[in-house]
Amino acid sequence: MLFSIEELLTLPVIPHLGLAALMRFNFQGLDLRPLYERLIRQATEREDDAGAMLDAAIILRIYGNEPLARLLQREALAERRHFHFSSRQPTRLRLLVLMAPGDLMANIPVECLLEDSDVDLHLYYVSEQPVAPEALPEHDVVLVALSETAENRRLVNAWQPVLAAWPRPLLNDPSRIARVARDTAAELLAEMPGGLMPPTLRVKRLSLADAPHDANAIGFPVLVRPVDSHAGNDLHKIGDPVTLAAVLARIAGEHVFIAPFIDYRSSDGLYRKYRVVLIDGKPYACHMAISDHWMIHYLNAGMADSAAKRAEEAAFMASFDAGFAARHAAALAAIHACIGLDYLGIDCAETADGRLLVFEIDHAMVVHAMDPVDVYPYKQTAMRRLFMAFREMLGRAAGG
Repeated sequence: MLFSIEELLTLPVIPHLGLAALMRFNFQGLDLRPLYERLIRQATEREDDAGAMLDAAIILRIYGNEPLARLLQREALAERRHFHFSSRQPTRLRLLVLMAPGDLMANIPVECLLEDSDVDLHLYYVSEQPVAPEALPEHDVVLVALSETAENRRLVNAWQPVLAAWPRPLLNDPSRIARVARDTAAELLAEMPGGLMPPTLRVKRLSLADAPHDANAIGFPVLVRPVDSHAGNDLHKIGDPVTLAAVLARIAGEHVFIAPFIDYRSSDGLYRKYRVVLIDGKPYACHMAISDHWMIHYLNAGMADSAAKRAEEAAFMASFDAGFAARHAAALAAIHACIGLDYLGIDCAETADGRLLVFEIDHAMVVHAMDPVDVYPYKQTAMRRLFMAFREMLGRAAGG
C-alpha cells in the first residue's frame, strides 16, 4: 500500500520504504526531514529496525550528507543484509538482487525499474565473504547490481567464482562488469563502427601535474575527473597546462581520468545529451537533455522551463526506434557485444558528422519514471516500454 508522508508519520511503525518511494517523494518536492527524524527515533526505539536506518541513510544521501549516510547504512547492515519488497501485483517472479553498500550510484536502482510490478524483490547486500545460494532467499533469477568502482571491485572479485556456478539464472555476469570502466570501455570500443568513445587515460594525479605530457599527447582541451566520479562531480574542461596543474592540486584521489574534449554542439549552438538503456542488447530511450553548456545533466538543463526543449525530447522518444536507434544501430550493437551486460546504460551525444559520441557506459545510471506527468506526459509511455522490457528480460531468464 502506498502512503503519503503525512500518513506514514501517523503509523505506529513505518514500514521499510526503499529507494523508489523516497525518490518519488523527493521528486514531488516534499520535505523529507520530518520523515528522517521519525525514522531515526524508530530505529533507536527498535534496535533491530535495519530498514528504518537504511531509509534514513537514503534521505541523507538525497540531501548530500554522505558521511552520516554511510554510518547509518553500516549500522543497518550490521543488523541484517537481506531486505524484502513484496510485489504490488500477484507475484509471478522472485528476483534476488546482489547489492553493494555505498551511495546512490553503487548499484543499479532496481527498485525504480520494478515499481508496481509482479516481481517479488529480494535485495541482499554482499560482503567479501560470499554465502552459498541456499543461505539466501528462494529466487528464480539473480541480478548482479554492483556498479564498477574501486570499492565494489573487491566485492565483485570475491563473488565471481561463486556466481559462476550459481544454480539459478544469472543476469549481468560479474566477469564483465570491469569492462564499463571509462578507460577499459574506451579501449574496447576504439574501433566501434559509426561511433566514438574518446581515449581515456588513467594517470597518477601528481605526476600529471608535474609533467602534463599525457594531456599534451591527447591535445587540449582535455576533460579531467577523479576515478569513480559520476554525475559531473569534479569534472573539469581544461585548455592549458597551467590551469591543469591548478585543478589537479584541488582534486582528491591518487588517480584521475583524462580524455580529449569533443565539441558536440549542434548547428544551433546547443548541446544535446542522450541517455539510452540496452536491455538484452535492444536500445530504449530514457531521456534527452538540451543545454547551452557542454556539461549537461538532466536536472540542470532547464527542461522543465522550456516547452520547446520538451517538445524536442518528446519527438526524440516517439521516433526513437526509427530515428536515433536506427541511425546508431551498428554502434549500439558493438557496445552490447563488447561489454556483454544484460542491462546497461549509455550517456551519449551525436557528433557533427553523425557518429554516436559515447561519454559513459554504466549499468548503475539512474533510470526512473518520476518526473511530473503534467510537465512530461510523453515520458510515461517511453518509460513503461523500458520497464516492460526489463520485466520481460527477467521472465526470459527465468524460463517463463
